Amino acid sequence: MNFKFVTHNENETILLGKRISKKLKSGDVVGFFGDLGSGKTHMIKGICQGLNISNEVSSPTFTIINEYDGKLPVYHFDFYRIDTKTEIYDLGYEEYFYGSGICLIEWAERVTSFFPDNYIGIYLKGVFKPGMENIREIEIVLNGQEIKNRSWNSIKNS
Repeated sequence: MNFKFVTHNENETILLGKRISKKLKSGDVVGFFGDLGSGKTHMIKGICQGLNISNEVSSPTFTIINEYDGKLPVYHFDFYRIDTKTEIYDLGYEEYFYGSGICLIEWAERVTSFFPDNYIGIYLKGVFKPGMENIREIEIVLNGQEIKNRSWNSIKNS
């Protein structure tokens, strides 16, 4: 099951993230796929706002993981600088990916082989044409029956 959206600025991307947050549950893994500047961190900011996280949300490019407390614990990963599977194992990824918090993972294409069967993929693509610098095409892909069984249609109507 897939859903497609277009956002026209950072605020719309953040608002979409807030709507998505209402569908997330304990133990969810959300992978963000897209090039630099595609809006991954803005989407995550919106999800975190929707989960009542008061911390400043920024991409953990150099620390690899930021932990936030809100309605549920949130683990924000950035795997841009990960080069080997050993680095992923050394993080103790199982405790996060198979735990009770919500995992939000930037550069997910580097670690999808570690994901559980049930996960949400969010694919972001910037439209880079003159006068259209902030437009994002966003596709949400639901993987696994448990994720697909949720009522996702309401994110389109929120």
